[in-house]
Amino acid sequence: MSQLDPQSDSASDTSAAVLDEHPVITGVPMVDAAGEAVRARLDEIETKLDEAVEASTPMITEAARWIMRAGGKRFRPMLVVLAAEFGPRAASDEVISAALVVELTHVASLYHDDVMDEADRRRGALTAHQKWQNSVAILVGDFLFARASDIVADLGPEAVQIQARTFARLVQGQIAETVGPAEGVDPLDHHLQVLADKTGALIATSALLGAKMAGADVRVQQVLAEFAEQIGMVFQLSDDIIDITSDTTGKTPGTDLREGVPTLPTLLVRQQSRPEDAQLLERMDAAVDSDEARAEAVAMLRAHPAIEQARAEVARRADEARALLEKLPDIPARAALAELCTSVVDRTA
Repeated sequence: MSQLDPQSDSASDTSAAVLDEHPVITGVPMVDAAGEAVRARLDEIETKLDEAVEASTPMITEAARWIMRAGGKRFRPMLVVLAAEFGPRAASDEVISAALVVELTHVASLYHDDVMDEADRRRGALTAHQKWQNSVAILVGDFLFARASDIVADLGPEAVQIQARTFARLVQGQIAETVGPAEGVDPLDHHLQVLADKTGALIATSALLGAKMAGADVRVQQVLAEFAEQIGMVFQLSDDIIDITSDTTGKTPGTDLREGVPTLPTLLVRQQSRPEDAQLLERMDAAVDSDEARAEAVAMLRAHPAIEQARAEVARRADEARALLEKLPDIPARAALAELCTSVVDRTA
């Protein structure tokens, strides 16, 4: 399940109101700092996304638009557009197409993730497999992957190769998360690699394709891709912390504990294995089957040094990402990306 788009388990069963809303990028004021042209391109991408998922029958179209119209941060299209600002063809149709490719790929993966996770809700709405059935949700994800592949084919063989290699990383990350760390592998190292493949890879590709389609210098493309993968990791690790510390996300605190999903704070607790943490470890293990144990584990984790250690790690990675930006031309898009580093560290939902 992608944590860049947290689902809500507090929404009502009626999803129509959610789905009628026009999706917008939320929590990213840096987009406005980059200029009106950037906002206009993002609005154009939103319209074209809706067109791209139109199918041969109303039912398939509805299913394909289900998650898309439920909203989302559009984090990946935003990075495509901001990265394109570093090239001479920022306003090209190819940049718009690149944004469609990465978002369609992302949304397609959500359909599959929700089936694997047996999730009930996504962005406040019933998941597609709850509204229809597992096979429909899986096939709709395949349909969206096909749409992304159709669009990327027009961007040339190099773009096709980039998308294919990114897709391979997404799948490898999902498999690694499913089977868990091999014997002798540090669980924290395993978790970080899963996040890099499942989340960082497509975010890096977003920046890379945006810069490439805009004709940016190859060195600039490489820096932007490296920055984006790092900031994707920061965002994901920040979500690990928010799952424990926040009461304002719409999710029950400790949702990852309840689902048995490892996170940075819980892995730090297990890695340190302090004698005084015996009760906490017992409550963490029991959280999968007991809401009472989950609530107790959350309360204990909030007071545990692992939370501040996790926050320090997030801040460290954000600082490393921000330092990479110094290699880029000093334009409004660079300032917007720097602001992104700050907002990811400071966010609480």
